[in-house]
Amino acid sequence: MEKRIGTVIIRINSRENVHLLNDILSDHSDIIIGRQGLVRSNDLSIISLVLEGTTDQIGSLTGHLGRLEGLQIKSVLLKNI
Repeated sequence: MEKRIGTVIIRINSRENVHLLNDILSDHSDIIIGRQGLVRSNDLSIISLVLEGTTDQIGSLTGHLGRLEGLQIKSVLLKNI
């Protein structure tokens, strides 16, 4: 299957499931090629991921993240040329 480059932005609205978020990211670490965390205030925390993987692998990651309460997830995928 063709690999793609992608990015995922995660906004953390509630910190109650952050430990589960980190567990999911660890489980998918083979496709994460970059990770940046930003904290603007106690009300706004963002994690930005750069990924390289198949659409199934990236979909698995975003699907697991999307099931967690207190997070907003957006992803963008590009074809790997």
